[in-house]
Amino acid sequence: MFGERSTTDEVLAGANLKGKRYLVTGVSAGLGVETARTLAAHGADVIGTARNIAKAKRATEHVKEAAWANGGSLELVEVDLASLASVRAAADGLVEARKPLDSIIANAGVMACPFGRTVDGFETQFGTNHLGHFVFINRIAELLKPGGRLVNLSSTGHRFADVDLEDPNFEHTPYAEFIAYGRSKTANILFAVEFDRRHRDRGVRAAAVHPGGIRTELERHMSDDDLEQLIETINEGNAAAGKAPFEYKTIPQGAATSVWAAVVAPVEEIGGLYCEDCHVAELAEEQGLRGGVQPYALNADRARALWAKSEQLVGETF
Repeated sequence: MFGERSTTDEVLAGANLKGKRYLVTGVSAGLGVETARTLAAHGADVIGTARNIAKAKRATEHVKEAAWANGGSLELVEVDLASLASVRAAADGLVEARKPLDSIIANAGVMACPFGRTVDGFETQFGTNHLGHFVFINRIAELLKPGGRLVNLSSTGHRFADVDLEDPNFEHTPYAEFIAYGRSKTANILFAVEFDRRHRDRGVRAAAVHPGGIRTELERHMSDDDLEQLIETINEGNAAAGKAPFEYKTIPQGAATSVWAAVVAPVEEIGGLYCEDCHVAELAEEQGLRGGVQPYALNADRARALWAKSEQLVGETF
């Protein structure tokens, strides 16, 4: 029914989400704000997390208006994914509140930033995009109801690189912004694969999604020349595959696959898989940044190994 140009409101047309509760990370800009808006506008109670609560409050004024008008609500919670102390404190507060969740949408992230380290010493992109979410989600996983879902936002950028379990923090490898981004986005998929395996017997499933190319704050570390070169690379691959040139999505189109996977998609069809354009993506082993998912990102053995490595790095077992 839906495709690459579907919007959030089209995906949720006619849906009544009153009594449903969703958690969305990264609601201070872009896709996170739009995801929260459309859920709240259909009556859902939404918990939105952000590192900068003042910024999130400004960005979500219209979300609150949509919630009030349609019987939903929005609650903001401070979470800095680059600090495990912040992550753990927020997760503990949510668990203590004992409010069950229908879905968690792990939307927050950083992209192609200069080399840096999180508060806990992890490479910034791996630490924020994967390890911060790994700890946060696992600590609140018990709140997901039977029938609940985890949706991890990944990217076609996972095709830049598989995870490196021997040197996840670039201690021995020369740093490259997009290699680091690719590793973190592959990790987002592998986390969903293993989370799905561990929780499906209790009726909770997980999937990863690629939102598509959208102009958001995620690109703030990239120059116009960087973006132009990236699009040229994508178009070369598209031309070789006989596909149309790249086009940006709008933010409502970009958030549609997240909402589709969290609310609408048949859960047995998406569990443990990678989705794009509101459908399950096909395996695609060829190189280049076009559609599909690399097989290494769905490898169950790699997913288990990443889980074990992540536990080792954060000093916590789930």
